[in-house]
Amino acid sequence: MELRQLRYLVAIAETGNLGRAAEALHVSQPTLSYALKSLESELKVRLFDRHPGGVTATDAGTDVVAAARRAVAQADRVREAADRHRQGLGGRLLRIGFEASGAGELTTRARAEFARRHPEVRVEPRRFDWGAEVAALHDGRADVAFIWLPADLTDLRTSIVRVEPRVAGFPVGHPLATRDHVTLDDVRDEPLTWTEKAPRAWVDWWAVNPRPDGSSPRWGPTNDNVEEMLELVAAGEAICFAPASMSRYYVRPDICWVALADAEPMRVALAWLKDGETATIREFSRTVREIAGIVA
Repeated sequence: MELRQLRYLVAIAETGNLGRAAEALHVSQPTLSYALKSLESELKVRLFDRHPGGVTATDAGTDVVAAARRAVAQADRVREAADRHRQGLGGRLLRIGFEASGAGELTTRARAEFARRHPEVRVEPRRFDWGAEVAALHDGRADVAFIWLPADLTDLRTSIVRVEPRVAGFPVGHPLATRDHVTLDDVRDEPLTWTEKAPRAWVDWWAVNPRPDGSSPRWGPTNDNVEEMLELVAAGEAICFAPASMSRYYVRPDICWVALADAEPMRVALAWLKDGETATIREFSRTVREIAGIVA
C-alpha cells in the first residue's frame, strides 16, 4: 500500500462520500473508487459499505482508518521537520496539549520555563475538550500533553506530574453553596452534568459511578466542553465535579466551588507517543518534573 492510499481512506471516512472526498483530494471519482477497491483487495477486507447517500465504514474499516490517520500524521511530521529546517526555523516545534485548567499552574510555569531555556523551539499550547488529549497525541495534533486520568495510555510514555483534590460546582444561592465541603451523599439527589464526548470510563470516574453505596449518579444535561458545563451550573440546571484548579482558573460570580471531601483526587499525567519521543520532548518532560519537584 502507499501513503497516498491511506490519505484517500482518511478523506473518504471524513466526508462519507466518494464524490466529496475526490473533490477534496483533487482527483477524479473513478480514480478514488479504483484506489479504494484496490486497497480492499490488497487487505482482503471490506472497508466501507456503499449506499445511496455515500459510504459508511465497516468495523474493519473503522480500525483501518484509525491506523491510517496515525500513519498519515507520522508522515506529515517527517515532512514538517524537513520543511522547518529548509525554512530556517530551527527544526523544532513543540505542541503542548491540555484541557480546561490542565495541570494547574504547572502547565503555564513549565511552558514558560521551557521557552526561556530553549528560545530556539517554537512552543504552541493546544487546548482540547474532555479527554481528547489522547486522540490528539495519536493523530499528530499534539506532541506532548497533560492528560487527565483515567485514559487509555496504550503506546504512550507517561509520568504522573500532578495530583489535586476535586471540588463540586454549585450555582450561587444553592443550599450547599456556602458549605466548606460536601460529600457524595450530600449531592446524591443533585443532577450532575456530564459529557458524551469522552470515553465512558472517563465519564464514570469523574461522576464517581457507581457511588460507594452502589447507587448511580442522578444524570443531568450533557455538555461538550468546560464552557457549556459552567453555563449549565450557573443556570441551576446541574452541578459539576472538577479539579480544584478549576475553582481558581474559572472564577465566575454565579458559581460557587466547594471541596468534594470523599472523592478520589485527580491525577494528571504528562504523556507522549513512545515511538514519537524526541530530544525536545525529553527536555520538556525534564522541565516539568523539575518544577513539579519530582525526583527522577
